[in-house]
Amino acid sequence: MAFRGREMMKKVLKRVGEQNLAPGAKETLEKCIPKSKIVMGRANRGIFAGRHIRFGNQVSEDGGNKSRRSWKPNVQEKRLFSYILDRHIRVKVTTHAIRCIDKAGGIDEYLLKTPYQKMDTELGLYWKAKIEKLYEELGKMEVVFFSPEDEAKFEQGFRDLKLEERAARREYRRQMYGSSKPKQIDEGAENGHQGHQEGAHEHHQLAANS
Repeated sequence: MAFRGREMMKKVLKRVGEQNLAPGAKETLEKCIPKSKIVMGRANRGIFAGRHIRFGNQVSEDGGNKSRRSWKPNVQEKRLFSYILDRHIRVKVTTHAIRCIDKAGGIDEYLLKTPYQKMDTELGLYWKAKIEKLYEELGKMEVVFFSPEDEAKFEQGFRDLKLEERAARREYRRQMYGSSKPKQIDEGAENGHQGHQEGAHEHHQLAANS
């Protein structure tokens, strides 16, 4: 549902009464209410980063006649990778939001750095609260550090495992292709031996005839 931030603030002050508000309550309400003029209904299903419908006049070239028109934001559907969730998030974002996310360093960093009053969509608030909770749980986890000796043992174990894999592959190739090669070599040696015997026999015959 579209609404105007200023009109919403006026309605709240009219119902409650500006005199009945506690000190600092008005500033808090202004922070909670989005500063953008128009928030579209479809914006609640994506991250728009403050880009919504804009209104203006279309001026004709001949007579300068003005007619009201609106500009809608450029919305794209993207797959953004979240490190804390370890998967891609499919979400509708504006091109301005894409630039903000790239500048922040990712969707997680953008949601963590952006304050709640600037997240003017329901989906943005939902993902921001969820990722903040996950990072908070991650911060409470215990981290175990290994000593340099243990790290050296792990590296040596990985190296030995790689060497064993290479040896197993070499043995497998030897079993698969090693049986045919000796036969070819033996056949070639036998042919060469027979040719040598035939050549010697011919040489003896020539010597006897002479």
